[in-house]
Amino acid sequence: VQLVESGGGLVQPGGSLRLSCAASGFTFSNYYMSWVRQTPGKGPEWVSHIKTGGERTRYADSVKGRFTISRDNTKNTVYLQMNSLKSEDTAVYYCNINLPQGNYWGQGTQVTVSS
Repeated sequence: VQLVESGGGLVQPGGSLRLSCAASGFTFSNYYMSWVRQTPGKGPEWVSHIKTGGERTRYADSVKGRFTISRDNTKNTVYLQMNSLKSEDTAVYYCNINLPQGNYWGQGTQVTVSS
């Protein structure tokens, strides 16, 4: 199982970023995919998840209305479109999959929101 995030960077408050997570090693279309973020000194914070076909999504209250999760099962990729970014969105963002054989994380991508 491999999860590879990309798309992070430095952005000003109010800006946008689109994160991607390319997955391999399992049948991607069979599983929910999640995004989780972590800041130093804090535990992981669940951000969003998306059902197998993309027909159902959920968001943490802190990002609702600003972030959009999507997936492309033909590319085995899940995305997180982040708009109206705030300083408190600064974190390392991970995609996450819970499989029968275990829970897997990517290496993460740093998002820094600062002027």
